[in-house]
Amino acid sequence: MIYILWTAIILLTFLIQGKVSLFDISPNFTSVLAYYAGIRKGEIKGMFFGSLIGILEDSLSGAFLGPNLLSKGLVGYLSSFMSGSFFRWTPLLGTIGISVLTLIDSTVVFLSRSIFDGMPVSIGAAAFIVAIQSLINAPLGIFIKPKDAK
Repeated sequence: MIYILWTAIILLTFLIQGKVSLFDISPNFTSVLAYYAGIRKGEIKGMFFGSLIGILEDSLSGAFLGPNLLSKGLVGYLSSFMSGSFFRWTPLLGTIGISVLTLIDSTVVFLSRSIFDGMPVSIGAAAFIVAIQSLINAPLGIFIKPKDAK
């Protein structure tokens, strides 16, 4: 039952991400899903679910496979370290964490496409897109908590 729920949430996220835009920039809500999987399920499951979301996004985008697979897996893996003993979770840490990981996600996708395919947009436009996507995802970090957070 949980897999059906995750599938529905992922498909709904892809649908919303394709329809909504701010300044003609679509949000990056799939990195929020990878962040959630990492912070709630741990390193291995976070990386697995992030990679699964990334391969789905790559296959739906029509571009070559790999950039989103790598970046979403990285987000799922790195977000799992935010709930350990090194960091004590606060809403501010959640906001900063999801912003930084969205920034990493979008930068890895841009660099991978630029190196292996062709530069999709200029560096200035890419920096603006990455910044807007990070700002859109930032408030969602307040609500996503690790299991052991109080």
